[in-house]
Amino acid sequence: MNLKIFFIWWRRQTFGTFLKTLFFGKFVGSDQYGNKYYKSKNDERWVIYSNEIEATKITSDWHLWIHHTIDKIPDKNDIKYSWQKKHLENQTGSNNSFKPVRIKKNSIKKKYETWK
Repeated sequence: MNLKIFFIWWRRQTFGTFLKTLFFGKFVGSDQYGNKYYKSKNDERWVIYSNEIEATKITSDWHLWIHHTIDKIPDKNDIKYSWQKKHLENQTGSNNSFKPVRIKKNSIKKKYETWK
């Protein structure tokens, strides 16, 4: 076992979460990113992230399950509609982040005239 589990909580899981998962956790599934989802007898639900802890790495179907919105455990064979986008984690601070286009004041053509 890695000693980082005792001191660094932002890496994967804490020692307390490790013990809770070991003694009380029942593995219910995983997603395409390698995150593992667990459930206790009291219907408490949690996730063990595959890499760094980042809440936006949970897909929408697992997000619904972990927050008790649905009780059905998400399946990889669930039908996805063509209009549904593929899941993306938070892109803030990366090259893929949203950058609004700056519009110059004189480039806008008004479709109306203001009163004088």
